Parts: sequence; structure tokens; C-alpha cells
Amino acid sequence: MAEQTAPPESTGAPGAISAGPPGPAAEVPPEKPDAAVVRDALGVGIAVGLSGFAFGVTSAGSGLSLLQTCVLSLLVFTGASQFALVGALAAGGNPYTAAAGAFFLGVRNAFYGLRLSQLLALPRAVRPFAAHWVIDETTAVTLPQPTRRAARIGFTVTGLTLYVLWNLTTLVGALGAEALGDTDAWGLDAASPAVFLALLAPMLKSTTERVTAGVAVLLALTLLPVLPAGVPVLLSALAAPVVLFLMGRAKRGPEAGDDAMTQRKKGGRRS
Repeated sequence: MAEQTAPPESTGAPGAISAGPPGPAAEVPPEKPDAAVVRDALGVGIAVGLSGFAFGVTSAGSGLSLLQTCVLSLLVFTGASQFALVGALAAGGNPYTAAAGAFFLGVRNAFYGLRLSQLLALPRAVRPFAAHWVIDETTAVTLPQPTRRAARIGFTVTGLTLYVLWNLTTLVGALGAEALGDTDAWGLDAASPAVFLALLAPMLKSTTERVTAGVAVLLALTLLPVLPAGVPVLLSALAAPVVLFLMGRAKRGPEAGDDAMTQRKKGGRRS
């Protein structure tokens, strides 16, 4: 791609995700070819979309009908919440409790939407439809994009590919559940979490992020045998404030010691 020279005013042009006051120090975000964005989005959409088969099989194995299974994928369309719901039902949980756990697990998408609404800046008429595609995978593809155009392409291609494939493979999985026999023996319910972890791992770049993720995993695994399905995942979110608090205290400790030593030195010089 040929280098382009632009005056400082071009930093505020539409399509740039990062917004700031124009000035000599401002830089135009590097452009990313549309084909590269589409390729990345298709890779994520296809990889995760195919795991809808696992949900279809798991849902049918938990006792839900073909219609109920397909409606869940069409209207809920958030894999973790769907797996939490059918998992709780399969374990004999109350339907209302299972639905509540799935609902609270899906609340995280609302926080994704707050960030994505700023990056995408979609027309008001489109936002209600786009909100249905605000999930882990579309967020993971959209956030790293350098420009608004790339973010919109990544969000749209990922959302469309994933929605279509997820619902098609859900149907196939639900229809083929009887042919598979014991669905628990296949371990298909682990497919979606495994794909999401593969997407998440490269984004954990700082020590704080890696420590937080590790503590969250340990917390979820510890609580899994003693709490209802879905609850350990919700409580694992407590890892973030705990790690931030502890690391903040650890950082303030040396700074406080340095300040005390500086004060003592100043007192000694005055005496």
C-alpha cells in the first residue's frame, strides 16, 4: 500500500475510530485492506458458527424440542447463554432459574454494545438489528480494527456469517441428535467455549490481563462442583476487581516507600 501524506486536519475524517483534537502530533490510523478484514471475519464466523451443531445436539439431548432449539438460536443467539440454559435444564434445574442464569450471563453483551456503538456509529434505524449481533465474537473482531470502515466490515461479516451458520448447524445438530446416541459421551458442549478461548488468548497481552483470566478460570473451576450451572461463570467476573485492587496496592506500596524516603531526606537536609 502506497504511503499517503495528509495534513493534520485529516485526523478527524469520518472512518477513523480514534478521535482526538487535530494537531501536529496526531496520527492517521493505518489502513487495513478490506479483503484482510473480510478474511479474518470469515475465519471467526465459520469456526464458531459450525459449533452451533454442538448446541443443537446438546439441546435436543436435554429434552428440548426441535422448534424450541431452533427458536433459541434464532432469538437468543448468544452461545454461552444458550449452553447455560440447556445445561441447567438437563441437570434438572427449574426452568425459571435456568432462564435467569442465562439472562444474567448474556448481560455482558450490553457492555459490549456501549463500546461498539461508539466505534460503529451506525444509523439509528439499523441499531436495533445490529444489537442482535453484539456478541463475544463480533466484539473480538471489531475492536482491533484501525478504522471505522474496517470495524463496520468486520462486525457485519462476522455477524452475518456466524448467525447463518449457527442457526443452520443448530438445526442439523438437533435433527442428528438421535443418530449420535449418548450426546454427553461426545463432549460437544465444550466446542463453543474452546473456540472462544482460542479467540480470547491472543488478546491477553498485559500481565494484569493474564493474571485476571487465570484467577477467573480457577474461580470458575472451584465453584463449578458446588453451585448451579451458570453461576460459577457469573461469579468468576469478580476476578477483575480483585486483581485490580491487589495489583493497585502492590504498586502503591513501593511508591509510598519512595515518598517516605524522600520526606526523610528532605527533613534531614532541613535539620
